Order: sequence, then structure tokens, then C-alpha cells
Amino acid sequence: MKQFRYERVTRPEDAVAAVSEGEDAAYLAGGTNLVDHLKLGITAPGTLVDISRLELTQVEDLEDGGVRIGAMVRNSDLAAHPRIRRDYPALSRALLAGASGQLRNVATTGGNLLQRTRCVYFQDVSTPCNKREPGSGCSAIGGYTRYHAILGASESCIATLPSDMAVALAALDATVVVLGTGGERRIPVTELHRLPGEEPQRDTVLERGDLITAVELPAPSESARSTYRKVRDRASYAFALISVAAVVDLGGAPTITDIRLALGGVAHKPWRATRAEEVLRGQIPSEALFAEAIDAELAAAETTEDNAFKIPMTRATVVAVLAELTGLDPRLRPDLGGQNI
Repeated sequence: MKQFRYERVTRPEDAVAAVSEGEDAAYLAGGTNLVDHLKLGITAPGTLVDISRLELTQVEDLEDGGVRIGAMVRNSDLAAHPRIRRDYPALSRALLAGASGQLRNVATTGGNLLQRTRCVYFQDVSTPCNKREPGSGCSAIGGYTRYHAILGASESCIATLPSDMAVALAALDATVVVLGTGGERRIPVTELHRLPGEEPQRDTVLERGDLITAVELPAPSESARSTYRKVRDRASYAFALISVAAVVDLGGAPTITDIRLALGGVAHKPWRATRAEEVLRGQIPSEALFAEAIDAELAAAETTEDNAFKIPMTRATVVAVLAELTGLDPRLRPDLGGQNI
């Protein structure tokens, strides 16, 4: 492992200055992703700026009824927070599905959003990888692709984002608060991550030195229900083959007045299923309608022999989740109000 300089900061402004001015500096929070990469030789920063002591550890109510989550809030604390469990059950479920208890006790809100792909070729420095070394090639194309993207990929990269939390936040219309050298700005979480295009090494739209300080959630609708469902190879700690986060609002009417649907395990970023949402809004819920909507979303999917199963798996999971949230699934007790954690 390359030797590096260690610097601890206690103010967000000092953290931004340290990383933006350093030639090869990086933030260190929980370290659940970064430390693995240091060991594997994927990254070798000259300076690690420890932000674990920043006072960004609160979950606070906003005046408009929403919630502000500090970037250093641990995943375990956020999943168990009474306000999150009550008003944003999709987020709590995603966090609980995202990692082992030991990792959740260390991993942070900001770090979870910025974790990098678990593509086996990205993590193997003996193989070409455009994300790790731009221009070297993509070993996954023509290789092992069971976990890889079916939407939004490019000839340069077909990896997927592993974050469960990011998928839930995409369905919840969250906003990411970022502090940079030019001051504070807000980025919709659906715009934070990039599709690979010709620059797969750039996971997000963040610039050098940018620091995530918080995530803000809008006020929940009293008539909306939300959930998160993850399909994986085993029930214990494992990354998603596919996942679905959904918020459905019937508004007391027989029709779907609003819906937000996001998919995980299918793309380089949380995939907001806007085509499916357009099909569903204003319609009377039915399993046939749900299937029609997700089929419209998946029409642009491109699969390999290894991951073609993701098409029927995504279809079946979306139909099941929407049937649950709209009450078509008789196994959903009506008194749960969608907060079925």
C-alpha cells in the first residue's frame, strides 16, 4: 500500500480546502468502500482527509415538513430513526437491505451515495477497466456480466451502482446538499450520478473538493405509501440483482394520482423509471397496467446472455411492489398504511 498523509478536520470548509488544494487528496469518512480500494490497489491517494468528526450527524425536521439528514449520519442510525421509519419507510428498508449490521454501524449517508461499483473487473487491477484506467478497455464486455447494467450503459462501461440507499432517495425526490469551493449548492439526487458515456471514470457530477454535507427529503404525502424491495442471490448481505423503490399516492381516489418509481441493479445510477410513471399516472391500478408500464420502461434495455434474466425479474418485482402499495395484494394489511418495516 502506498504511504499517505493523514489530516483530520472539524469544519466542512476546512475539508473542502484540504481536498481541493491537494494534488491527490481524498475524503475519508466511514471508510467501508475506500479502505477496500486502498487494499486492492484501485486507488492510492497521497492525502486522506478525515471528515468523520464533522458536526453533520443530525436528522432534523425542516420548516416545510421535510427532513434534513446530515452526511455523517450512520446508516444504522438513519434506518432506525423514528421519523424515517414513519414517513419514509422505503429509505429505512433500503438501508437495512444494504449491508451487514457491522457495516451499517460505520457507513455514512454521504459515503453510501458515493460508493463505487462492485464490478469484478473494476476490483481486479490485473484486468483492463475504463473506470479505473480510462482508455484501457472494458473487460466486462464479453466477460462475466450477471450483475451488470441493462439500461444506460455504453461501449466504455456496463457496470452498475451498488447503493441501495440511492435508489430509495431517487424515488423520494431527495436533494443532495453539496459544499464546494464556490459555496453551497443543491443537486437533485437523480442528477448526482452520471451514465458512463465516454467518461466512465466520472461516477458523479461532483467537482474536485466537493463535499456532500446533507440530504434533504421533501414532506411526505399523508395518502402516499412507499417501500423498497431488493432481489439478490442470498438473503444475507449481498448486492442487488435488481431492486425497486416506489412511492404511490392514490389520494383517496381509485386512480393513481402520483407515482415515483426507481430501479437499482440495472444501470450506472439509480434509474428513475419516468416512462413507466407516465403510463401509470391517472390510471386505475391493475397488474396488467403495472406490467404495461414497466415493459415501456424496459423497451430500451440491452442485455447479455448472463443478465437477460433481469428483464423478467424486474417486471415481476415491479408488478409485485405496485400491487402491494395499491392494495391489490391481499397479503398487505390495510392498517399498515404502507409503513410495513
